[in-house]
Amino acid sequence: MGRKKLEIKPILDNSCRQIAFCKRRKGLIKKARELSILCDVDVGVVIVSNRGRLHEFSSTNSMTGILQRYERHVEAAKEISPEIQVSELSKYSRFMTMGELLQATERQFEETNADGLTVTDLVHLENELQTTLIQTRSRKTHLLLESVKDLHEQEKLLREENKLLEDNIAGMKKNRKVNEMSDLPPQRVTLNFLL
Repeated sequence: MGRKKLEIKPILDNSCRQIAFCKRRKGLIKKARELSILCDVDVGVVIVSNRGRLHEFSSTNSMTGILQRYERHVEAAKEISPEIQVSELSKYSRFMTMGELLQATERQFEETNADGLTVTDLVHLENELQTTLIQTRSRKTHLLLESVKDLHEQEKLLREENKLLEDNIAGMKKNRKVNEMSDLPPQRVTLNFLL
């Protein structure tokens, strides 16, 4: 017995719609994370709920970087082929620019009213914050470990360079001593050997 095929149409019941939104949002973000890991690509997902809440996922350390790359791509496409059809330009124009997205995010955070949130909303918000915190800590740890590794490599190179310089100095001192010995008159050299 398989699963029944779901007819794609708006869900009329508010609670069912909210539950479906939460489950599908989590599924979409999970798929985006899997896509970014499996295919080694940068993925950015922005979801705005019907209540105006913003949900986002970025496989890199910032959504801003992905949006900037998107804007550069659109600008480059316009410059490369100015004869792009109007339908293609309208396809890109329905997306927010990076500035508009950042402004919408700021508005959403400023307007967030914790008193109007249900317990389910708060639990989902808490889970998202924990997930984001884990990702942030993981990225920070990764960057710190890379930094420590780079510093160890630099330390090793500096030690090798220091050892080389010490060897050069020792060789120069030895050469100077030999030169001083050869500059002495022959009688003194003989006397030095006798002592």
